[in-house]
This record gives sequence, C-alpha cells and structure tokens, in this order.
Amino acid sequence: MKSKAFITVISVILAVVMLTGACSAGFIAGRVFNPPQQMVALLPGLVGTPATENQAGTPNDLSQLFVPFWQTWTLVHDEYVDQPVNNEVLMRGAIRGMLEALGDPHTSYLDPTQYQQLNAALQGNASYEGIGAWVDTTADYLTIIGPIPGSPAEKADLRTGDKIIAVDGKDMTGIDSELVRQRVIGPAGSHVTLTILRSGQDPFDVSITRASITIPSVDYRMLDNNIAYVRVLIFADNTKDQLKAALEDVLAKKPTGLVLDLRNNGGGYLKSAIDVASEFIDSGVIVYEEYGDGRRNTYEALRGGLATDIPMVVLVNQGTASASEIVAGAIQDTGRGQLVGVTTYGKGSVQLSNVLKNQEGAVNITVAHWLTPKKRAINGIGLKPDVEVPITDQDLSAKRDPQLQKAVELLSK
Repeated sequence: MKSKAFITVISVILAVVMLTGACSAGFIAGRVFNPPQQMVALLPGLVGTPATENQAGTPNDLSQLFVPFWQTWTLVHDEYVDQPVNNEVLMRGAIRGMLEALGDPHTSYLDPTQYQQLNAALQGNASYEGIGAWVDTTADYLTIIGPIPGSPAEKADLRTGDKIIAVDGKDMTGIDSELVRQRVIGPAGSHVTLTILRSGQDPFDVSITRASITIPSVDYRMLDNNIAYVRVLIFADNTKDQLKAALEDVLAKKPTGLVLDLRNNGGGYLKSAIDVASEFIDSGVIVYEEYGDGRRNTYEALRGGLATDIPMVVLVNQGTASASEIVAGAIQDTGRGQLVGVTTYGKGSVQLSNVLKNQEGAVNITVAHWLTPKKRAINGIGLKPDVEVPITDQDLSAKRDPQLQKAVELLSK
C-alpha cells in the first residue's frame, strides 16, 4: 500500500488531540496514510550496545560522521549520574532531535502512543478519554487550537490561543510542549487544573474533569431563515460519507443557502480535502501540490458533488488549518463562496508518514508545498477572509457567534 498524504497541523496540527486513546487503532495526518506503510528505520543499530564507528547497519560513508554521536552515546552510558539509562528513550530522543534540526515543525517524530492516538482520530468516530481539545505543540507553551464540541475543554470555556502555563500548579515554562500534553491527558473522571494565559488577561486557573469523548467528522442542522449549517471537524476516512449523508438530509429541506463551518478544523487527509471540496465545486482545480524539484501535481474537482449550486458562505478562523485551508482556498479562489471570519492558520505543506520498524511510531516528513487554484502559497500567511468578523471576549462570554450571524445575513440577502 502507498502512504496517504496528510496535511494536518498535527505536531501542531499536526494538531495534537488532548486525549488519551481508548482504542487501539493507529493514526497520522498530512498526506496521511494507512498503517503500516513505508517501513523506514532511522539511525539503524541505535538501540543496543554502544557502537564503534563501524556500527553494523550504518552506511560506510556515514561512519565517520557519526563518530561523535556514538562517542556521546558511550559517554552517557559510562558517566551519566543516574544509571541505567533507557536506551529506547535515548533512541527516540535522537530521532526527534534530528527532525527538529530541520527547522520544520511539521517534519516530526510520533512515538508509539502519539502515533496510535493520531491514527485513531483519522479513522473517524474514535473514542478517547481526556479534556477534548486540539493543541499546538510547537509554540513556547502548549497552546489551544480549539476545543472539541461538547468536550470538557469547551465546557470550561477554553479558547483558541489559550496557553497552558501550569498543570496542577506546576510551572510549565521551558518544558517541552509534548511533555506538557502528556500531563494534561488522563482517564475519564479524573481531574486536572490548568493555569491559562489568555491575551489581555492575567493568568487564571481552570479545573476540568476529564471525560470519554467521541469526535464526529461532520455535524449539521437547519438554522433560522431556512439556512443549512454543516460543520466539518476533521478530514478523516469517513468524512466523505458523513458529509454526503448530511448534505442529502439538509438539501431535502430545500434551504436557500448553506454555511460550511471550518473553524478550528486542524486538517487531515489530503484525499478527504479533495472529496469535501468536490461536494461544493463542480469542476476545475482544487489544489496544486509542488515538490522541491519543481514537479507539480494537480488535483481537480471530482464529479457528482451534491451542493455545487446552492449559495454558500464558509466560516474560518485562526484554527482553520491545512486540509481545511485547502477547501476554503478553493472555494474562495473559484468564487464559489465567501469566507467569513478571521485569517486562517497558514499551513501550506504536505507530509508523508512513514511507519518505523519495531513498532517505534512514525516520522512525518514534509514532501511538498501546496498552492490554491490561483497558485497562492499560504504557508505562514493564511487565507484572509472576504468579510472579516472577529469574535471578542464579550461575544464569547455572552455566547454570541457574530461570524455565524454574518454568514446568515449574507445568505439571507
């Protein structure tokens, strides 16, 4: 089998879910894939007895290059104060450090637990235990991308951009964000206290009871003024089928307009993004995939979309990332609908996930950048909405959604 492309913000996204997997399926996002795929072993022979410069399995042309590495390995085993050291932890740290040296937050290592959790999320409707939030692990502090609907995180009013600066009273300054994430997850019914740093406010504590959570791919309903509302939460294996079912249901009610909500959607499979966009765009380019050697793949709309004519508005915010930006960018560039909200996250790269041997997780490698139909590169920039509508703290406190209200207003006209 070939690896699937995934374009989530997973170490951001890739957005990492603040959950503990309650199922055993594996996972990953970006061009995404079905495990197990390409079998790639990095730094062969790393686990085991400290090696000489001619370590078995290490290519001869790299043997001299890795002399300092194996020297350091030996020094740690011989001189580190707390013995014995854990070889597996050292190996994983070496892989993680090598990928971090590239300076690309989306080229990253997923340990076996992370790999399992991510894979489960992209299978669709996976069950988890935790606080229920997508998070960015590349910032100085673990940062909320968005809460999952109905989750403890949403009930606790955690918001996009909130930084977790302490967990159960312990300062997280300088602590790797992935380690912070592991402190936040936990079994249903257990409690955690998070100290939150929110823009414009003094730090404050939030006490959360973890719960069992199921993440749907699609949510939908009819709004006032005969407007249909469809929200895509993740681009998973089952998103296409769930979206078709949702559209069939709401379109049967003959709505005069449709709101597609992509807010706080951190991405998922590239193929799923093409499938979703094709439900609203009847023909033409959806996205270009551009490689470092200049090669370019073109992905066009698939025939048979259910909602290619109905007037539509797309809701976006700073948590709209990756695969969801592909869909939003295609709808904007083709003139199919307007974007309402605030500028999106800005993840314009594609990753391939490679499963490591010995069940040691996977590595995500950035293999390409993607461009909108008008060949716009949005990495680090994002998509600017056609109608900018911010949500203030006052709106959140009053449970108002001015972005959705604006979308309904535009469609009602």
